[in-house]
Amino acid sequence: MAAESGENKNSFNRYACLCAIIASIISIIFGYDTGVMSGAMIFIKEDLKISDVQVEILAGILNICALVGSLAAGRTSDYIGRRYTIVLASIIFLIGAVLMGYAPNYAILMTGRCTAGVGVGFALMIAPVYSAEISSPSTRGFLTSLPELCISFGILLGYTSNYLFGKLTLRLGWRMMLGVAAVPSLALAFGILKMPESPRWLVLEGRLKEAKKILLLISNSEEEAESRFHDIKIAAGIDPDCVEEVVKPPNIHHGQGVWKDLFIRPTPAVRRILIAAIGIHFFEHATGIEAVVLYSPRIFHKAGVTSKNKLLLATVGVGLTKTTFILIASVFLDKVGRRRLLLTSTAGLVVSLSGLGFALTMVELNPGERLVWALCLSIIFTYLYVAFFSIGLGPITWVYSSEIFPLRLRAQGASIGVAVNRLMNAIVSMSFISIYKAITIGGAFFMFAGVSLVAWWFFFFLLPETKGKSLEEIEILFTKNTRHENQGLEIQPTTSNSV
Repeated sequence: MAAESGENKNSFNRYACLCAIIASIISIIFGYDTGVMSGAMIFIKEDLKISDVQVEILAGILNICALVGSLAAGRTSDYIGRRYTIVLASIIFLIGAVLMGYAPNYAILMTGRCTAGVGVGFALMIAPVYSAEISSPSTRGFLTSLPELCISFGILLGYTSNYLFGKLTLRLGWRMMLGVAAVPSLALAFGILKMPESPRWLVLEGRLKEAKKILLLISNSEEEAESRFHDIKIAAGIDPDCVEEVVKPPNIHHGQGVWKDLFIRPTPAVRRILIAAIGIHFFEHATGIEAVVLYSPRIFHKAGVTSKNKLLLATVGVGLTKTTFILIASVFLDKVGRRRLLLTSTAGLVVSLSGLGFALTMVELNPGERLVWALCLSIIFTYLYVAFFSIGLGPITWVYSSEIFPLRLRAQGASIGVAVNRLMNAIVSMSFISIYKAITIGGAFFMFAGVSLVAWWFFFFLLPETKGKSLEEIEILFTKNTRHENQGLEIQPTTSNSV
């Protein structure tokens, strides 16, 4: 393919990396909000005198609102661009953080949590898409995994914030934990304006001169920029030999008609891509990560850790493990490949969740005893679970779903995946306490182990390897028993005058 012909696979574009890092800061803010809430809930419940049901709603409502935000983000980013969508997400986060930090009662706290949730939906959709669209095939895995790495770093910061601000007074401590997220949100809203727009979005808008100028900055050579520009123009339905600075591309107008091409009249390849994207987002949370990240203090308490400081300190270990192994995954994604890491990760989830379920079941079967070995196993298997999740399923979910959709369908296709992701996140976070009360906490993790086994088979049969492929080539991986003659490198809209 043309996209590979001009690329030096051993080179690394620092400007593209810097852009991806800045865009991913929005994910740090989201990760911080997720991590800090796990400890803040302990103090909120005590201060506001709320029930377990209200705690579950507080934990999960962010994801319900994120579902709405993610669905709106796809169309928004097609209309105003990837860069300004990140600015909008930062402003929404800022408002949510201020409301949560001020919150004199449960109602205001919920309002702030809902507002932040909409920002989460925007952030989760736009950061990986932007990173994927500015990166070259040889570094796309690393750059597109940065948002997930930043989420993990944010979770670690949240856990650390719990430990530090937990030493303040009850009324001030949890409000500081939640309100401090407003500072980086404000900084990002201004900093993002210095970044370039996605060249692929600019081509969709017909702004060819601007797109080519940015491609020269984010490519490793002029030849690579030209070959990427050539493929993107084909994907957008523009004559690849066109030399005009501004054109009106056919059949492209702010994402209109995309939902029909995704759901009503998809090609076989689009249907397989949609199934793959929805499936990987479904299993990311159906395998229980939110239960461990959000409720790790409760898990350790069930295992026998009773001191509040020790609970928060053990939880910091979860965040540190998650960040470390996602960093390792980011390095190996473009070397080992998505598929091999994903299958290894999911197999590890089955083993670690089964071990965690066994250890917690032994603790519950001996309520009068302090089983030190079971306590140690619970902590070890919790950390192992987080490590296996973070080296594969965690980062690859976002890398894979942001790179497999064709250009015209990418933003809104990715938003559907994020909506499913947030829905599953909400279901797990809002029901975990009720589930473990119904079938025991050990039984809950045995259930997650069973789901992980199903996930392994899904990934094995339905997710092809995308390592090293340009965004314009990936359609072919999902096309079976179809002819490719006279087709563009990406799926085009199924209208009579499409290119």
